[in-house]
Amino acid sequence: QVQLVESGGGLVQAGGSLRLSCAASGRTYSSYALGWFRQAPGKEREFVAAISWSGSSTHYANSVKGRFTISRDNAKNTVYLQMNSLKPDDTAVYYCAAQRVYGSSWYDYWGQGTQVTVSS
Repeated sequence: QVQLVESGGGLVQAGGSLRLSCAASGRTYSSYALGWFRQAPGKEREFVAAISWSGSSTHYANSVKGRFTISRDNAKNTVYLQMNSLKPDDTAVYYCAAQRVYGSSWYDYWGQGTQVTVSS
C-alpha cells in the first residue's frame, strides 16, 4: 500500500514557476515508478511526466517537454515536478500516481491532487 499527498500548487502568473511535491508513505515506495497527471476543467485527465523507481529514466508529455522536470528523492519518499515557463493552458488539478511497472498504462495508487492556476 502506498499513500500519496501532493502539495505546492497555487496561483502564478504566466511565465512563472512552481514546484509540486508528492510525499509518499508505505514500505515499498522506493520500488514504485511515479508519475504526474493533470486534469483541467471540462477535460480528461492527461499524462504529464513519469520517473522510474531509480530515477534513471524519465519521460514527458510533448506539451511540457523542456519546461517541466520530474525528479525523486527516495531518502525523503518524495517526488517533485518543477514547472517553469508556465502557461495558462497548464491550469489544472495535478495528481501524483504510483505504478509497479514503469511505462505501463496502469497506475496503482493516486493522490488527491493539488490545484495549479496560471493567470495570463
